[in-house]
Amino acid sequence: MALSLDYTCFLKGGPQGDVGVSSAALEAAEAAHGRRLDAMLAQRANGTIGFYDLPDDRGPLEQCLEFAERTRGRYENIVVLGIGGSALGTLALHASLSPPLHNIKNRSTDRPRLFVVDNVDPVLVSGVLRTANPGRSLFIVISKSGSTAETMSQFLLFLEALKTSVGDAWRDHVAVVTDAENGYLRPFADANDLPSFIIPANVGGRFSVLTPVGLLPGACMGWDLGALLDGAATGRDACLRRDFRSNPAAIYAACHHDLDRNADINVQVLFPYSHRLRLLADWNTQLVAESLGKTTASGERVGPTPHRALGATDQHSQVQLFAEGPIDKAFTFLRVLEHTDDVVIPQAPTGLEPLRYLGGKTFGQLLDAECRATNLALVEAGRPCCTITFPTVSAETVGEWLMWMEIATAYGGELYGINAFDQPGVEAGKVATYGLMGREGFESEKARVEGTPLTDEGSVVG
Repeated sequence: MALSLDYTCFLKGGPQGDVGVSSAALEAAEAAHGRRLDAMLAQRANGTIGFYDLPDDRGPLEQCLEFAERTRGRYENIVVLGIGGSALGTLALHASLSPPLHNIKNRSTDRPRLFVVDNVDPVLVSGVLRTANPGRSLFIVISKSGSTAETMSQFLLFLEALKTSVGDAWRDHVAVVTDAENGYLRPFADANDLPSFIIPANVGGRFSVLTPVGLLPGACMGWDLGALLDGAATGRDACLRRDFRSNPAAIYAACHHDLDRNADINVQVLFPYSHRLRLLADWNTQLVAESLGKTTASGERVGPTPHRALGATDQHSQVQLFAEGPIDKAFTFLRVLEHTDDVVIPQAPTGLEPLRYLGGKTFGQLLDAECRATNLALVEAGRPCCTITFPTVSAETVGEWLMWMEIATAYGGELYGINAFDQPGVEAGKVATYGLMGREGFESEKARVEGTPLTDEGSVVG
């Protein structure tokens, strides 16, 4: 059973009232759908954008599975060194497809622990260094360029720890995911005969979860990657339909775009009601922000602001703002119909009679009731909401959702008139970091940054 999208409460005149997408706006989006779809398909056909075809090419999956099988039982820990698109997808898949509290429960090579070192905060880096014995770990280094300061600084540290721990056998503990030909990691991997896996040149980092970026850690963890790709293929085919009204990504993108441009509803809140789906929101935040937050050719600054909430946790921290604060947010609820490992709530004992309504129900029923109730409360408060329903959380449904969001983002680029696949704003910060850290060739950047006062006036000392 596939995912479903209910966007009724995105529409003006629906249960949420006059705030929403007009029928005229939806008809205009429908009329332009063929042209926008053709532009996207042209990029696919000429090889410029490659994420559409990842579910069909099973060669990388087979390579990852062969490596995982050959090294099965060798490692207690899988340590991923990466940041942004090289980490967020794996984190989301780990939360969705591994057992809850996996790292706490598992201490054997049969079910290795997974650590994703997605920052250079010394507390995180040193904590992983102390927890994951280098001699019992596989380090997967993920960087397309091999020059990402965060990832490569991590690698330098763990490589030194490996050499200290196992000497020349360090090569048995490193795998590389990088570009096929370019970048610093490719010649290093070749010179040291390291297992290496390819990030296609036409797949950007935030679209790369279905490449070895996500597949290699997943193969080592034993996730059902065939089902993940099958689900992604199902999602891809649905989101490339010519029929606008049956295309979930096209409708989803068009509704959000109209709410932003014509109702000043710029904040997109993704609200999963599932602990297992919670990190999909982190992955989606990068996807939307980095793809659609741009300056157009005419100089206009565009793009929505993605936001994360978790049901039922954030009913107690954010829903007050959502219901009575500014009407600048659109909500996407992720609802799960069937939760695995559901638990029955016991009957209330004497003295707690008011709680007897809970007895005999399951935690899954309670979570679903909270999802539906919060959705209704926001709708009645005049907030536009939609619901994406998962029959259950599985590799297949997660893969389908990933492709829905990636293609919706590509549609968003067409709607805003920007390139959804570059990230010039990120590059500026990278260059400034190179200068401050003393990278050769960036001396002028170091002088520029150090000569720019950021805290001259208006500072307070405690």
